[in-house]
Amino acid sequence: MSINLVKGQKISLEKSGGGKLTDFCIGANWGAIEKKGFFGGNKKEAVDLDLSAGLYKSDKSLASCVFFGRLKDAGIKHSGDDRTGDLDGDDGLDNEVLSLDINQISSDVDQIVFVLNSFDGHDFATVPFASIRLYEGTPDRVNSIVASFDIASDAKFSGYTSMVLGKLYRKNDEWKFSAIGEPTKDKKLEQTLESVRTKFL
Repeated sequence: MSINLVKGQKISLEKSGGGKLTDFCIGANWGAIEKKGFFGGNKKEAVDLDLSAGLYKSDKSLASCVFFGRLKDAGIKHSGDDRTGDLDGDDGLDNEVLSLDINQISSDVDQIVFVLNSFDGHDFATVPFASIRLYEGTPDRVNSIVASFDIASDAKFSGYTSMVLGKLYRKNDEWKFSAIGEPTKDKKLEQTLESVRTKFL
């Protein structure tokens, strides 16, 4: 059974059938904005959010970043850029997915932090739904959801275009996941990664 995470909750990486989870996906899903049409009716406005992973060393320095402009690093692969969101409602798949094999992650990486940035500056409070989930499967197939974390449109996100979703971190030679769900005032990915380094590690 999957876990519906709340902000600040931490979980161990366990398979649904037991045993340690080493190969899995982190996916971000979001909806397009619905607006009133000029001549009546509704129209959808595409939303270009970008899921990225900052890989940090134990001294909190940034080792690497995987995003739409750099799709691979050791043990982690990005599915590619989605520039629209779900125009026809939630289709059950994530818009951007990071596939991880934590046994292949570089040994000097201590934490992997997942962030979401609005490329065109869409206010998070206007996005109808957004979520992150950890699951077994591939970018095109969900086999078993381990945990999900909904980031619904909320007044507290008004004016923000960057968000820290959650992080994987090593503890006693095991990887764990922590849900964060905190917006930042940053406009660009580089700024968000610096905010992560100073506030969320």
